[in-house]
Amino acid sequence: MSNTSSGIAILIIAGITNASFTMPMKYARKWAWENTWLAWTVFALVVLPFVAALLTIPNLSMVYRSATPDIILEVCGFGAAWGVAQVFFGLAVDMIGITLAFSIVLGTSAAVGSLIPMVSLHREHLNSAAGYAVLGAIGFVLLGVMLCASAGRIREGPNAQSISAQKRTSQGLLLSILCGLGASSMNFGVAFGTPLVQVARSFGANGLNAINVIWLPLMLAGAVPNLLYCAWLMKRNHSGHRFRVGGSHWALAAIMAIFWFGSTLLYGLAAGQLGAWGPILGWPLFMSLIVITATMLGMLTGEWKDCGPLPIRIQWTGVTVLVLAIFILAGSTRYLH
Repeated sequence: MSNTSSGIAILIIAGITNASFTMPMKYARKWAWENTWLAWTVFALVVLPFVAALLTIPNLSMVYRSATPDIILEVCGFGAAWGVAQVFFGLAVDMIGITLAFSIVLGTSAAVGSLIPMVSLHREHLNSAAGYAVLGAIGFVLLGVMLCASAGRIREGPNAQSISAQKRTSQGLLLSILCGLGASSMNFGVAFGTPLVQVARSFGANGLNAINVIWLPLMLAGAVPNLLYCAWLMKRNHSGHRFRVGGSHWALAAIMAIFWFGSTLLYGLAAGQLGAWGPILGWPLFMSLIVITATMLGMLTGEWKDCGPLPIRIQWTGVTVLVLAIFILAGSTRYLH
């Protein structure tokens, strides 16, 4: 199997895993949202990135001491922006459901997260077959996501008669858009954090695992806004005592973290397999696969029950467009040299 084929295969697994990570939250009924999200943050953004970096990056402390402060601060900045987006994402899922939130967030993130690295790092390829293919595929991603968002809005119609419900839906849509803009920062960390990866390799890090040196500072910085917001919510809602009940909920949060961080590691591995264009091709592929999987999960968990045939048809049309975008992105690799 070629590097490109294996990279795409890994992305498929990563997309399925990422789209599934919020599912355990539905069963943590004895905790408030902030309890579950805080536990997830500790596991996914602090414990697992530290363990992964410690196990895969030789001389970890020396790597960070040898890297320039600018690149570490840059990665941390991307992580902080992404962390704020994660808070918005958790709230958006709670307000408008997994399918609609994933569609808007990941479509926005796919376009922004791919275009900016392409313009910044491969501007000379914009006017080429590869550039046209990538731009066209991003256009299809946006179209597919708009269709999915429209389907979700129609689906909400019968269930959002009250003014408060309509306001909640509008807030969820706004949070999803803001989250999509901020979520692309994760890919910026991968695309622009190459100097840090090179330092890790100079200290003996494996080529495919070297990207783990980026995840640690990026996610530690991303954990800060999540922890602060959850702490504020627990103080406001007096929900801290809920940690005393629902002991199994810690396991649910840990499963969420394993699924999410595992998908992140797989994305980094796939981006490395796709070469210099990994963050440009891999990110919209990753996002599209998550939307497709989230749609299937939303259907299976009853989010589209009793909504009528029209929104379901529109949603599957959007998914079909996203599948087409995936094929275009996969085919564009033949034009890369």
